[in-house]
Amino acid sequence: MKKLLLVVLFVSLLGVLAACSSSNALPEWRDGETFTLRVGATPRPHTEILEYIRPYLLADGVVLDLHLFTEFPLVNPALADGDIDANYFQHSPFLEASPHADQLHMLGLVHVEPMGAYSLTLDSINDLPYGATVAIPNDATNHGRALLLLQTHGLLTIDPAAGIRASYTSDITDNPLNLQFTALDASILPRILDDPAVDMAIINTNHVLAGTDLNPMRDSLIIETPDSPFANGLTVREEDRNHPAVRLLLQHLQSERVRQFIYRQYDGAVVPVF
Repeated sequence: MKKLLLVVLFVSLLGVLAACSSSNALPEWRDGETFTLRVGATPRPHTEILEYIRPYLLADGVVLDLHLFTEFPLVNPALADGDIDANYFQHSPFLEASPHADQLHMLGLVHVEPMGAYSLTLDSINDLPYGATVAIPNDATNHGRALLLLQTHGLLTIDPAAGIRASYTSDITDNPLNLQFTALDASILPRILDDPAVDMAIINTNHVLAGTDLNPMRDSLIIETPDSPFANGLTVREEDRNHPAVRLLLQHLQSERVRQFIYRQYDGAVVPVF
């Protein structure tokens, strides 16, 4: 009986240890030690803002280990799986649409990048021809966001029930210019501007800044207003939302020095929201 009890206790202990070892929660940060924080981000402006605060974080004991991603769909899985400790690249609707949404938490908002429409052949949105081909992002939230931008400027009517989840295949109720759509990964949309088969592309500002010489405020045909609800923020795993290292990272991201850096660096194409 004693042997059986010992076996049961041993198996139970192994189960506890396995559960602990499989957790991706951040370890305790001990006084007097530095803490390495692995943060995933997409290119401009996210990586530039993180690089800017790197020395200030280090002065407070946090070493920033920056992981660069060029594709949106890869970042939240990396965070959920424990490959990184936080990410800075997305807005709340994108997070809410993620299959990992129940594991992750938007800790705080930092900036908004107004989405805009661009063309290398059109000088004005009024020049958009009947039957024009418009390239838009293919991820669920930015796809609907692009369609809503067109609706704001009277180019489409979207079924109100669809909202941010609107799809060009099912939710357009009026399309007076008979616009034709092609949905592509957001990261390649800047390159599609060179395609003669595409009249206009609707592109996230971070991809415009990273992949073109265009200035969103000067070169967009139409653009969201700065009060857009799609502000980007810092995301962590649910169990790490109160960890002092990620709280310190958010404090630096929402600092006055970062506010002034954004104003200086991006000339209105990126707007702080804190």
